[in-house]
Parts: sequence; C-alpha cells; structure tokens
Amino acid sequence: ASQGHLSRFLAFGLGLSVTAVEGDMKLTTRAQHIDQQLLQELGKLERRPNKKQPPQPPLQTRGPHHIAGHLDPTSPGDQFLLPPKPLGLTPNPPNPLGGPGGSLGGEKLLLLGLHACGDLSPALLQHFAHSPAVLGVVSVACCHMKLSSRWESVGNRGGYPLSSGVASLPGHQLSYRAREGACHALEQYRGRLATGSSALRAHCYRAVLETLIREAAPKLRHPGVQTVKRAHGLSFRQYAQLGLPRVGLDPATIPLSSQAVEAMLEQQHKVVAFFSLTLLLAPLVETLILLDRLLYLREQGFQCGLVPLFDPRFSPRNLVLVAARTPLGAVLAGLE
Repeated sequence: ASQGHLSRFLAFGLGLSVTAVEGDMKLTTRAQHIDQQLLQELGKLERRPNKKQPPQPPLQTRGPHHIAGHLDPTSPGDQFLLPPKPLGLTPNPPNPLGGPGGSLGGEKLLLLGLHACGDLSPALLQHFAHSPAVLGVVSVACCHMKLSSRWESVGNRGGYPLSSGVASLPGHQLSYRAREGACHALEQYRGRLATGSSALRAHCYRAVLETLIREAAPKLRHPGVQTVKRAHGLSFRQYAQLGLPRVGLDPATIPLSSQAVEAMLEQQHKVVAFFSLTLLLAPLVETLILLDRLLYLREQGFQCGLVPLFDPRFSPRNLVLVAARTPLGAVLAGLE
C-alpha cells in the first residue's frame, strides 16, 4: 500500500471499506498521518460553505484501515500476513481474510495489488484462489526480476511459472537479466532516443558502476543501487559517490578517475545500443509472465482477463490482470 494514496482514494473518494497492507512500518505510520491531515482538511471544507456552488453530498470520513505486515508467498491461506520486516517482537498482524474459510467479519472481499512487487503479485493470485471470501482480484505487477523461480526454489515452489501450461513448455525459464529488462519503459525510452536525451548517459553510468562493484566485491550479485536522482546531470565521480555506499562500498577505496573508467565511459553508444535491443525483447518477456498468471487462474476455473488500462507512456506497467469467481464479460467490456 506504500503511503496509501490509492487506498485513501478508494476509502474517502468512493466510500469503500478498505484495508491497506504495507510491509514497512514507517510507510504505514506515514499513511495514517496523511489520513489525519485529509480529515482535518475535509472538516474545514464542511465548515466553510461556498455560496457560489450548489450543495454537495457529504464527503466520506471513514478512511482506510492500515496494517503493517508482509505476505509469505509460500503460505497462502491462514498465514496471509506475517509481521513487518525487519522482524522483531511485533506479533502477527490480523489476517483480513480470516484464513481460507472467510473474512474476519464474514464480508466478501476484492483483493487489489497496484505495482505489487516481485512475488507479491503471484501471492495475491494464490490467496484469491484459496480464499472463498475473495470474490475478485485486480493485479498490476512490477519488479519482475524479484520473482522467485520454481526451478531455483526449494520444494519446486516459486512465483514463476505458476501455471502447469507454461511449466510444461521447454525453455520456459527466464534469467534474472531477462526479467529485469522486462521492467523498463519501452515507450519512454523511444522518446529519449528520438531526442538524443542526456538522460541516456545514466545507463552508461550504471554499467560502469556495475563493473567497479564486481571488481571490488565479486560475490555481490544484483546489488540494489536503486535510482540516483538526476544522474545524467552529475559527473560519474559524483554518481559513484552516491551509489557505492548503497551497496556497502566506500568510494574512497575505489579508483573513480582512472584511465580504465574513462575508457568505459566512452563506450556509451554501445551501452545504449545494447539497452535498446534489450527493450525490444522486454514486451515478449513480460507477456510470458502475465500470460502464465492468466493461465494459472484459468486452470483453477476462474474468469479472468488482461486489460491495457491506460497509456504506457504514463506508466509502463499498464496491463491489469482481473479475475473473479463470477462471469467477467460485462466488467471487462466496461473497462475496454
């Protein structure tokens, strides 16, 4: 749920009963603070009538119920929620679904994951499949590189593949590099190439930094450097000084101005060409991942569909997986 922006809109804007789940206690606390700020603003508006506008219906004042906890993808059902990370003395948070038999209060539920990262997306689908109280699920996935794979997991369990159909295909395995490439924005990158944007420099910076990290710490794989803001406006030295501490390396111990570094920075055109080829294959990889989830739900007997809900230039993760225990024809027709 992050800071609860979608949850807040569903609760205050549409009057729905919403439980928002977030694994980071700090973000949960922040979301609750924003809720209180919104309630204060709503109170001011109600006490300050606008004579120029006709009377408006009363605004909803019931906000979302925030829970700090994370999902265990390997244990759908009773263990829907586990304590927030890092683990401490915090007990298990209450399970909004109440286990496989139904929700806590007997209500019927819709499970929604907006930009559900890595294994969180398949976990939501598995909880839907095993929890009769959940009538439907809406899933917008992201961070495919964080998916666990069935062929690498203990007990042959993982977030990909989910369906028996894809699991039976020869060569269905997807490397980390393929899954990572599927997370990028083809439409936005096309615009950068067309204009020769200076933002293209950031890809070369990241490639050089990756090389330096591997030389300094060969056992460090897929380091989470994350995005350095306005990287293309920095010198490489400035960029590296911000990125190296994020993986536990001291910039002072790594040569950042050597001839070798300068030679790599001159290869920016090759990095851009390689990245462009990667992006050409990205839609194919993402389609395989999403179709695997759709097939999994259909194998379980559910109605489901994939809907391109908005312009990918606005957000590259624009494909929404919708599934329900009842026919979806009218709903999907309305979305299209």
